[in-house]
Amino acid sequence: MTPRIAVVEDNPDNRLLVQTLLEDLYDISEYDTGVGAVRGLRNDVPDLILLDISLPELDGTEVLHWIRRQPDLRHIPVIALTAHAMAGDREKYLAAGFNDYVTKPIVDESVLLETVERWLPKTG
Repeated sequence: MTPRIAVVEDNPDNRLLVQTLLEDLYDISEYDTGVGAVRGLRNDVPDLILLDISLPELDGTEVLHWIRRQPDLRHIPVIALTAHAMAGDREKYLAAGFNDYVTKPIVDESVLLETVERWLPKTG
C-alpha cells in the first residue's frame, strides 16, 4: 500500500513543487488552508502531514494543536514546511509539537525526501 501524505500549503507554486517531488512515491492529498485541512483530515487520514506555518484563517500551529487533540490523528508525524527560518525557529516549532522541520524554499529536494522517509511509519 502506497503511503499517503497530506500537504497543507496555501501557496500554489509550493504545493506544485511538493507534489512534483513526491507524487511518484506517495499518494498526495492537498489542502490550501488550515480550515480546509481540518475538514479534510477528519475523513482522509494520511500517514504523514506536511504543514505550512503561515496559513490563512487557521495557522499551521493551530492546525497542529487540533491534530494532536484528535484520537485518530494525534499519532501522525507532522512536519513543519515553512519559510520561518530565523535562528531559534526550528526549536520553537519542534517545541510546539511538530515532529520535524523543513525550510522553504526547497532548494535541495533530498532534504524533503529524507525527512519524509525518516518519519513515515515503517512497514514490513
